[in-house]
Amino acid sequence: MRKVHKDAHAALAGLLRDDMTIMAGGFGLCGIPDLLIAAIRDSGVKGLTVVSNNAGVDGVGLGQLLDTRQIRKMVSSYVGENKTFERQYLAGELEIEFNPQGTLAERIRAGGAGIPAFFTATGVGTKVAEGKEIREFDGRRYVMERGLFADLAVVHAWKGDTEGNLVYRKTARNFNPAMATAAKATVAQVEHLVEPGELDPDKIVTPGVFVTRLIHAPNAAKAIERRTTRPRAA
Repeated sequence: MRKVHKDAHAALAGLLRDDMTIMAGGFGLCGIPDLLIAAIRDSGVKGLTVVSNNAGVDGVGLGQLLDTRQIRKMVSSYVGENKTFERQYLAGELEIEFNPQGTLAERIRAGGAGIPAFFTATGVGTKVAEGKEIREFDGRRYVMERGLFADLAVVHAWKGDTEGNLVYRKTARNFNPAMATAAKATVAQVEHLVEPGELDPDKIVTPGVFVTRLIHAPNAAKAIERRTTRPRAA
């Protein structure tokens, strides 16, 4: 089966529907699958549950899907940089399932590994644990968290081959590898597309067996979430 598609719209054809759950890689604006997110926006699907560290910033990344009100629920660990995210949540227009950052990462990893649930001490005694099963192990209380598994994962990789093997670069790696394993279908955008055999096997992070489709994104936008500079020395 040919995995490489000409663009994001073609790669997502037949995979999108209303009320589905989508995982979107990235941390802030670093390593986000921007072309795939834009194609999801253009498709018009609505009622989405989106699993992502946050929702980007206003008008960029997942912020686009908030602007068009295509997201019904976010499963996230951070809101701070997106005023639209904050405003919709406080107005009761957007449901949010908050997670401690490490718990979110482990829920995704567990889903990809076929682990339905696990216990963690993080969040015990706080609102995070409300309504969840609590057990004691070796004299310490733990809360049960469910693994996460989506209908679709969209991820960004630095390099990939036409069989879907993926390599990530530095902090743009973030949530992408775990999400690539935790969905019924995974679509990747890659900056550098090569032929099978050109990747160092020791550098491959996501094996192609997890990747359903991919697109070449040679000029991927790399927006800066918050620019901090200082004057040059005289």
